[in-house]
Amino acid sequence: MIYLQLFWAFFISNILGYGGGPPSIPLIQNEVVDHYHWMSIKEFGEVLAVGNALPSPIATKLAGYIGYQVAGVPGATVALLATVAPTAIAMILLLQFINLFRNAPQVKAMTQSVRPVVTVLLGTMTYQFLLGAVEGIGWIQTGILTVASYLLLETWKVHPAFVMVGAMVYGYIFIG
Repeated sequence: MIYLQLFWAFFISNILGYGGGPPSIPLIQNEVVDHYHWMSIKEFGEVLAVGNALPSPIATKLAGYIGYQVAGVPGATVALLATVAPTAIAMILLLQFINLFRNAPQVKAMTQSVRPVVTVLLGTMTYQFLLGAVEGIGWIQTGILTVASYLLLETWKVHPAFVMVGAMVYGYIFIG
């Protein structure tokens, strides 16, 4: 039963996550944290942070890790298959229509209308992570990490992977 739940959670998240990547993250979070309770919002945030520092698509990294945590190697395999299945199915079935409708105004309008929805989903997820961080380490530590990360990323253009590693080192040294 757990394999079916894993498959369904990641299949639904990735078939509804229009465009892959960022749009699917809140959907995966909803399934993993809210629906099946396989991990807490804090744990999901930590997995997401580490996953973002690694190369390759984020959805496959989340699927592999969460699937492994829930049901070992078979669980990781099922979750990964469920993650790539929507794209594979869409490519096989819809490939011949892509060139026909690529420049259609309806398709362009649909793409434009999805962007605000994705923005709201990502904003909601960010707010939940912020509340979790404040609850876990307090406003001062959260503020220090937020300001330092912003300055490193936007002012000094440090690569995000180095910022995440620095935040982990800071957390290990100063937060425990």
